[in-house]
Amino acid sequence: MDSHPLYRYSGAGAGLPSRFETLRFDVNNSLNSPFSANSDSENATPLSESREQPSSTDNFSGVSPSYNSSLDTSSYFERSSPSVEACEVFSQNENYTLWELEEVLMGPQMSGREEKEDLATPPNVSFRKDASIPEPEGKATTRKWDSEQPGSQFLVAENPSPQDIPSGDLKQLLVACAKAISDEKIKQFDQLIEKARNKVSISGEPIQRLGAYLIEGLVARKESSGTNIYRALRCREPESKDMLSYMQILYEICPYLKFGYMAANGAIAETCRHEDYIHIIDFQIAQGTQWLTLLQALAARPGGPPRVRITGIDDPVSRFARGAGLDAVEGRLAAISEKFCIPVEFHGLPEFAPKVTLEMLCVRPREALVVNFPLVLHHTPDESVDVNNPRDGLLRLVKSLSPKVVTVVEQESNTNTAPFMNRFEETLDYYLAMFESIDVTLPRDSKERINVEQHCLARDIVNIIASEGRERVERHELLGKWRSRFTMAGFRPYPLSSFVNSVIANLLRCYSEHYSLVEKDGSMLLGWKRRNLISASAWY
Repeated sequence: MDSHPLYRYSGAGAGLPSRFETLRFDVNNSLNSPFSANSDSENATPLSESREQPSSTDNFSGVSPSYNSSLDTSSYFERSSPSVEACEVFSQNENYTLWELEEVLMGPQMSGREEKEDLATPPNVSFRKDASIPEPEGKATTRKWDSEQPGSQFLVAENPSPQDIPSGDLKQLLVACAKAISDEKIKQFDQLIEKARNKVSISGEPIQRLGAYLIEGLVARKESSGTNIYRALRCREPESKDMLSYMQILYEICPYLKFGYMAANGAIAETCRHEDYIHIIDFQIAQGTQWLTLLQALAARPGGPPRVRITGIDDPVSRFARGAGLDAVEGRLAAISEKFCIPVEFHGLPEFAPKVTLEMLCVRPREALVVNFPLVLHHTPDESVDVNNPRDGLLRLVKSLSPKVVTVVEQESNTNTAPFMNRFEETLDYYLAMFESIDVTLPRDSKERINVEQHCLARDIVNIIASEGRERVERHELLGKWRSRFTMAGFRPYPLSSFVNSVIANLLRCYSEHYSLVEKDGSMLLGWKRRNLISASAWY
């Protein structure tokens, strides 16, 4: 890959590269550089010059902690951070006080955001299946963003100039940059982006850190270099240990993946509680971590454990993200099988999900079939990209297998077919909430936090903003749209277990009062404050 010198800047954002035509970094780059190899001074992780296909396993969509994580124990909740010893995780009382339990009612094309007045946390709030907000004294007013008008939620002028943007409002400045590039006003974009660079920092406030990656996405869109960045941010295979550690940190400090694993495993355990033969088809096996606790629970089942077969699907170009490949997953599951005396058979399938065929899955009679989609369905293109509609085709393939249950975990975001400005604002809103949730756990100058955000989140952000067509593989949809797709494929919703939901609600108390949990039509939505971030649902 050709290399070009990085631009350098002075001011608050000193050190930020202006573009990614080069993927080789000077080791003296400032920590303010959002993709600097210096983010981890002891274990530098330079970007690769890989020409391989984009992967789905090495970013937030495929985060999974290493086998050496605390998930190997009998509980999801034995964590070093946050301290959960003080949390009565397995309390039998199903009434929990949570922060801002609220349902966000929206259609498939809404932008995925709602704002309301701040409410004091009411005492003794019950977890309500209707997903409505707790009713304190008095009424709270709500306002919804107008998703029909790009930029409407930030009230940016039609033709902003650097002088028109309030000096302290980085959000509006970022949206103005996006609008300028959207309108192909390159001179204005260059002026605005220069102003924005001086306001961002990867060790600053959440909006400043996110802004650093949004800027790189916008510049990459201008330079048409988004695909190269997306591939390069996969990290090189020799840094697999570091990459796994970043994934584990994200897993430990935020409940998003625990939520998805627990919701899915709860549905599987419930539907298969009387089955003697279970076949799990996991469309993104990663390191197989999701199944460690489920296998342990099945091993303790009264009457003896079932025979379990796991088909682990993962793309064929990212062995390092799984920790040495599918063979390592097989060894990990074999160890669990031996330790807890449960018969487990593993079949690794290194293939991209849209290319999986019925013959590859080796479905056998008498087995209760389970299909798992953990943060992976959005990588399969739909009718807006391919006239053959691989996304719906994959669901029809799964339906033809007559599965006992299908579990789905997805980002609650609308970035699939949304126009660029709507997509940019959605990305800003979504990842700002996620960066804020990280902010309460790790210090802003923490190298671990910098690496987590750089290696686990930034790649998705750049792809959503900088790429179009087949090159844009991060194509999230809201729960309502997934519901429509599954219904059209012939599925019916399988309500998630209220007991598992209550355990998840208690888990959130161990992290932050700002996490919210909403039950909606049998599905679950996990959010940060006013913003839903992850959905979990089950189908049959």
